[in-house]
Amino acid sequence: MASESAARREAAVRAAVERGLVGPDASVLGLLDVDGIRGAVRALREAFAGTDVLHTFAVKAASLVPVLALLDEEGVGAEVASPGELALARAAGVPAERIVFDSPAKTPAELRDALTHGIAVNADNPQELARIDALVAELGTGGARVGLRVNPQVGTGSIGAMSTATATSKFGVALRDPGAEEWVLDAYRTRPWLTRLHTHTGSQGVPLELMAEGVRAAYELAEKVNSQAGRQQVDTLDIGGGLPVNFASDEATPGFAEYAGMLRAAVPGLFDGRYTLVTEFGRSLLAKQGLIAAHVEYTKTAGGRRIAVTHAGAQIATRTVFVPEAWPLRVGAFDAEGRPKTTPELVQDVAGPCCFAGDLVARGRELPELAPGDLVALYDTGAYYFSTHFHYNSLPRPAVWGFVLDETGAVTFAEVRPAQTVAEVLGESGAAQAAALTGLGGGRSG
Repeated sequence: MASESAARREAAVRAAVERGLVGPDASVLGLLDVDGIRGAVRALREAFAGTDVLHTFAVKAASLVPVLALLDEEGVGAEVASPGELALARAAGVPAERIVFDSPAKTPAELRDALTHGIAVNADNPQELARIDALVAELGTGGARVGLRVNPQVGTGSIGAMSTATATSKFGVALRDPGAEEWVLDAYRTRPWLTRLHTHTGSQGVPLELMAEGVRAAYELAEKVNSQAGRQQVDTLDIGGGLPVNFASDEATPGFAEYAGMLRAAVPGLFDGRYTLVTEFGRSLLAKQGLIAAHVEYTKTAGGRRIAVTHAGAQIATRTVFVPEAWPLRVGAFDAEGRPKTTPELVQDVAGPCCFAGDLVARGRELPELAPGDLVALYDTGAYYFSTHFHYNSLPRPAVWGFVLDETGAVTFAEVRPAQTVAEVLGESGAAQAAALTGLGGGRSG
């Protein structure tokens, strides 16, 4: 499977050069492997086969309407964390019953919208639950699909910023704090319409064992709620997503089957048919299905170090540039015609176009010697790298295209997002309001 993915990737880069999608006049390009995305979804479905489960996609990982529409076609819903992400899911045609709204800062208007339209809501804290109480009293409980997010406080992974089940995480009700579990049980006892329970332990850097421990804590809490109620009050367990991605090779490890197997061993009651499950995977579905191809503009040396200056830097690979030890990327070297380079390898830095010294996507990397006109490819960038653009130096967002190969190896492209134009950059930067400040006050002093 990994070799097939690599072959599709190389064919797509070559075809993109031939089509003029990347090169001297199109300096950076995002590519998404459509068959790879479908294959990842298939692997997820197979891992949880035999279980009543709704798989949703964490929209923040790829906030692109065509991607959400493709996933919807594959039966995958949308986990949204803002009104903007909810609008994207709706634009993609994702039905309300396959949308889950998570955010630690939902406004009353956002809550009203979700409850009115039958979108599942996971309340983050007691104050939010009180807001929902008022809306339920007004709107009734007919279409309400409401749960509570709990933080099992099981610990941290290797990347603190990606760990959401720490002792002081901002997310959910801290379950091990004094009195917290009692409050949760009382919240369910007094609200028979509260029928869901949500937890999420983290993503990159979080080991599967810690993820399973967090799910087990939520499951045991649901069992207590149901025992207290004398019925199946909690009927849906949202176990989040967060499967970490291997950035060292094309292998998709750990896989969904490994994670589901660990859950079956650690929390067997999760799969006995009493609970509907919800998952919220993002990075693990899309990361390996995308790449960034960038034109090499110049090469130079400094202090004996070879440097290739490209058009892909912090504006698109933000996490990699600022936290390279946590978010390393593999780099591929291609010639000007889009063919993999086979020249002898040299230790090189791969730099971006941003105007600060740390704008490097690879440091001291052994790569075939790069030259002006070549291309570099940043692999495993299908998740987050197309949805967390950093507007540094007013650099425009790159185009994103999806691709498939037919039986003969011919590549067909479809535009997912056009490249941002300079005119659009100006529009976002207040060009229409150019005189707004000069007209204030008394003009030039002195």
